[in-house]
This record gives sequence, C-alpha cells and structure tokens, in this order.
Amino acid sequence: MVSVDIELALVGLVAMLEPATLISSALALALGERPLRTGAWFFLGGVGATLAVGVLAAFVIGDAAASRSATPKTWVSVFNIVAGALLGLYVAYAARRPADPERSAANTARMRKLAGAPAPAIVLAGALLANAGPFMLIALKDISQLDPSRLQFILDWALFAVVSLLPLALGLLLLALAPARTAPRLAQVRAWVERHARTIALFVIALLAFTLLRDGIAGLS
Repeated sequence: MVSVDIELALVGLVAMLEPATLISSALALALGERPLRTGAWFFLGGVGATLAVGVLAAFVIGDAAASRSATPKTWVSVFNIVAGALLGLYVAYAARRPADPERSAANTARMRKLAGAPAPAIVLAGALLANAGPFMLIALKDISQLDPSRLQFILDWALFAVVSLLPLALGLLLLALAPARTAPRLAQVRAWVERHARTIALFVIALLAFTLLRDGIAGLS
C-alpha cells in the first residue's frame, strides 16, 4: 500500500496548494477590518463541507476500492489511468495559459464584499471555495483502498480535511496569537501566493498525475 500512501500524501499536498482555495483563503484573511472573523467562518464552511463529504463516503463507499490481493481492482486501475491522464492534460493546458489579471481583480472584489457579509454567507462561500474539489474523488479512492473501517475512514478523511486547509488554519492561529504582527504580513503573503502558488501546484499535480498513471498501468499489467 506504499503507492496508495504516496498518492494520498500528494493529493493532500495538491489540495493544500490548489490555487483557487489558497488564493481565496489568503484573501479572506487579508481583506476587511475583521480578518479573524472572516477567516474563521470561511474555514468553518470549508472544513465542514469537506468533512460532510468524507462522513457520507464512509458509509456509501467504505472499503469498496480495497483489494484482497496485492493487485488492485480493475476499476481502480482504470480510475487511476483516467484521473492521471485528465490531470496531465490539465497541467499542459494550465501551464500554457497566462494568469488573468481581470479574474484576479474580480476575485479580490468578491472577497472584499464577503468580508462584510453576514456569517452564514461567509460559511457558504467557504463551503463552495475552500475545498479540494475534484481532488476529493482521488482522496476518497485512496482511503477506500486502505481497507478502512468506517471510523478509520472518517479519521483519515478528517486528517485530509485539516491538511487541505492547513494554510488557512495557520493564518487564523497566527492572527489569534499575534494580530498586530500578523495582519501587516498578510498582504505580502497574499502577493506571494498570487505569484507563485499556481506554479508550485502545477508541479505537484504533475507528480500526482505521474503516480496515478504508473499505478494504473501497473495494476492492469
């Protein structure tokens, strides 16, 4: 199961560095007069939605992807190949597509409005924006392959949920412990994220695509 563990670690890293989530999280902490409030509700929405998916999957999927032999199930190998190919195509497409300043400005304006919104609106925005999106499907498959009990599935998924939102959680912790020192640095962090997060994420996604393709092809061989 070493390859599955590697896949799961890469998916968690991709979820943590996924540009849309990372930039939205940075904006939630950097904009508005009460960033701790905005960030906390945003985090609650994101982690709550992610945990809900995992708890439901623990009962619906469970250990369906686990194999009783050293060879993965055929549908798991096919899933790996399809997912790896799609991720590879995405990396090739995104690497050739320049950053869109207008889209970045629109995201900033949207998050600036959200900073002054009621708590339920911020929670809903977090549920929609602060999650791993399609990468959750790969994480669900990986956890299921580990042949977990329902409780172990939920615990593994809770760890994945926390890792996927770790930058936001760390930002909230620093804001709570040292607001005077942290707040001025958030703008610098936001600028760094907007410049470099996409490149780093694409590199990790490419590694994940390679791992999925390798495991899928090996499983069908």
